[in-house]
Amino acid sequence: MKILLSDDEKSIAITLSDELKSAGHEVVTSADGNKSWDLIQKTNFDCILLDIKMPGLDGLELLNRVKKIQPDLPVIIITGYGTVESAVGAMKLGAVDYVQKPFLNEEIVLILEKIQKFQTLQKDYNRLKEQVEERTEFGNLIGKSKKMQAVYELVESVSKTEAGILIQGESGTGKELIAEAIHYNSFRKEEPLIKMSCSVFPETLIESELFGHEKGAFTDAKGQKIGRFEMANHGTIFIDDIDDMSLTSQVKLLRVLQEKEFERLGGTETIKVDIRIIAATKTDLLSRVKENKFREDLYYRLNVVTIKLPPLREREGDILMLLQHFVQKHSKERDREYIVDPETLISLDNYPWPGNVRELENAVERAIALAGPSNVLKKEHLLKQSAQQVARESEEKNLLTLSEMLEQTERAYIKKILDLCQGNKGEVIKILTISRKSLWEKLKKYDLEE
Repeated sequence: MKILLSDDEKSIAITLSDELKSAGHEVVTSADGNKSWDLIQKTNFDCILLDIKMPGLDGLELLNRVKKIQPDLPVIIITGYGTVESAVGAMKLGAVDYVQKPFLNEEIVLILEKIQKFQTLQKDYNRLKEQVEERTEFGNLIGKSKKMQAVYELVESVSKTEAGILIQGESGTGKELIAEAIHYNSFRKEEPLIKMSCSVFPETLIESELFGHEKGAFTDAKGQKIGRFEMANHGTIFIDDIDDMSLTSQVKLLRVLQEKEFERLGGTETIKVDIRIIAATKTDLLSRVKENKFREDLYYRLNVVTIKLPPLREREGDILMLLQHFVQKHSKERDREYIVDPETLISLDNYPWPGNVRELENAVERAIALAGPSNVLKKEHLLKQSAQQVARESEEKNLLTLSEMLEQTERAYIKKILDLCQGNKGEVIKILTISRKSLWEKLKKYDLEE
């Protein structure tokens, strides 16, 4: 980031500036409030560090002016006085954080890392907000991650064929949307797409739903019923949760795949059908084959092409795009534009979403319902208490400990001095004011030995 460091204490300006530069930031320093104000008006900074007490304009007055012309520009207040009143005043004026002298430079680096992540997510969110209508050529499939792009390429490739498709993915990943995309990009797109979930019906009714039945075939069969295979003739049938299908039904399904014919329950007429079958499973079918819970011959008939849908936690960058899509989708009836603050975006990005895309959509729908007159979707509505804890734990795992941060900084600085001295150990020792033994130990520790 491009940072303005406005502080009249030379020791802070020099050491903090060096630390920030070592962390990869571009730093402009100023020891006077009036000069800082001139720089702010002429330069596009990503973040500003302001001391409260300095010559010319003080930090609070500068903060007030900055927020009037650039309300979204993050400002961190540095105070040597540490009064509650100055800190509260700074936060009320819009400061994102404050630190009290004396402080560790690493503390500022960590705050800036968090701000940088906020800014990156906000930029991505705004960009994706504009791009959401361009999301994909495959119907309602949404996502720009590499894993989803690979899925789209495979869908495009198999759509124009008659190959059997097995879609594998956790619950809520969008297997039905993949089936729709394949059908509506196939040569059968003008014909029906009939859907059937084996988890919805009890085992005794699955065969009746798929094959249909004649009057009197069983106790409740009071009339003839056309099955879903018959309804899908010339089109596509999507059988979801096929891992829940009984072995008996699997035998009859195998015949349809092989012979393209079947009889209704209680009937004798052989019905020929021309259909494409797309199946989906939430479990590893091959494992079920090994456990003798799924027929091996049926597995290989279904599994001509496998499409593995990644869980949402593995779809890097897709959460924000899906979030924006669902916010737009569920806010239409309220005729209001909703926003999500950057801190909440980070929590959403860190949450593993065990319920996948379905859980995210439900969270957005719930947050909009509970928003009331506000147009801000709150974290506690988007993520329930337990989910917030999971998101916090995930975020904390990505943070370095203080000792890790200090080691990273020390290694970077020693390497910088080594490069400056072109590897001359004697010069390095003089600049670092350490013994030859200490230098040797640090070079070995940080793998900087030539």
